[in-house]
Amino acid sequence: MNSIKNIILNPYNLTDQKIEKALSIACSNKIDFADIYFEYTKTESWRLEDGIMKSGSSSIDSGFGIRSVSGDKSGFAYSSQYDLKDLTKAAEMSRSIVNHGQEKSVKLGESKKFKKLYDSTSPLDSINDNEKVDFLKSIDAYIKKKDSKVDQVILNLSGTHESILVMNSDGIKSIDERPLVRFSVVVILKDKERREQGFSGGGGRYMYDEILNNQTGYKFADEALRQANINLNAIDCKAGTATVVLGPGWPGVLLHEAIGHGLEGDFNRKKTSAYTGLLGKKVASSECTVIDDGTIAKRRGSLSVDDEGCETQRTVLIENGILKGYMQDKLNSRLMKTSSTGNGRRESYGCLPMPRMTNTFMLPGKHNPNEIIESVKKGIYAVNFSGGQVDITNGQFVFTASEAYNIRDGKIADPIKDMTLIGNGPEILKKVSMVGNDLKLDEGVGTCGKDGQTVPVGVGQPTLKIDEITVGGTQL
Repeated sequence: MNSIKNIILNPYNLTDQKIEKALSIACSNKIDFADIYFEYTKTESWRLEDGIMKSGSSSIDSGFGIRSVSGDKSGFAYSSQYDLKDLTKAAEMSRSIVNHGQEKSVKLGESKKFKKLYDSTSPLDSINDNEKVDFLKSIDAYIKKKDSKVDQVILNLSGTHESILVMNSDGIKSIDERPLVRFSVVVILKDKERREQGFSGGGGRYMYDEILNNQTGYKFADEALRQANINLNAIDCKAGTATVVLGPGWPGVLLHEAIGHGLEGDFNRKKTSAYTGLLGKKVASSECTVIDDGTIAKRRGSLSVDDEGCETQRTVLIENGILKGYMQDKLNSRLMKTSSTGNGRRESYGCLPMPRMTNTFMLPGKHNPNEIIESVKKGIYAVNFSGGQVDITNGQFVFTASEAYNIRDGKIADPIKDMTLIGNGPEILKKVSMVGNDLKLDEGVGTCGKDGQTVPVGVGQPTLKIDEITVGGTQL
């Protein structure tokens, strides 16, 4: 608790008693619960492009947000000032938005004990700035030396250290110190008049040395080069309906977008999800078991506690094709008469929390990946995706592949480009006929957007076979 204590609480003399008083003001007999979220975040970012350090930036953001909840209504006020008068004014405003009522006394409990999933140390201070710049320059030189076709290299290295303190009218008092680093590589190759790119990267809740000192950065550089070279030789994708095999790891982003968002509690409480009212019903092939797990140590999407002070969990969403549950925050779980699953997340102190994914993935099945490829006479093998979009209300999605291949007679054949997958999340899950035994989580680059807020997440899956899906392409 040293960071929050030394930077926010002690300098402003914010004792437990004063915070209890603010919570009492934010609460009333007609309000279900109230909470205060303190945050102090330091962020830095480094960008090297065309062999030149194009930017280096750092920032500090800190403040608090107070929320009063009554039924499905939330009163919310926030400030970057920590004086007791600011805290009191925000508490009064928060309560008045939903219900004036009579002030209710609140008592805080002891600091909550929970399993720490990562180091509390700040990655920003783990190495000096010269080492960060030297690392980026060494990766740039390595890539250019390895392939004469290199036209452009773009490298990004970033780090964050976030300190949070959550206190609420239920007595919760949770503190968390969260490190996060991310490194990405974009390589553009040029061969005659054709230019193609490859992308790779990774990160997690650890120090910079996990990337700088373990040859990990060079591994990502090699992967970006490999992808770019594959794409230089790719042919146009043929449009139509096809059997598609998705590779392990990052293709789980399709699962995240097309299925995961539809399993968040708020969409189901409001009856706007394609999965509303289907608990206990078969919504996927019996081969499919889907998990959201925020408890995996050092993962990008993991949290020791969520942004409402609740411990994250391993939540079974779909088990052998049967819908088992939704991801919940405090507000929606109360209204749906269930419990929080530790999925209450927010981008910053100036945002309301909502149910969000952490690390969402499909569990491994019984099939060898080679067996899955060999079962396809004619189809597509999609290894990586560059982006996509989904309509939560009906599950319709469109995803663009950044690396894909034709499958002919059970063998991976020529690479293809400009391939998109078009379908319906709930329907596609029913067409999964084989799931591999090679579960892989992504390298740690995922960021999820919802209602204007972005948070770090993880995805993953084993190799899996979709018997039929619409494929968009430039070859008719």
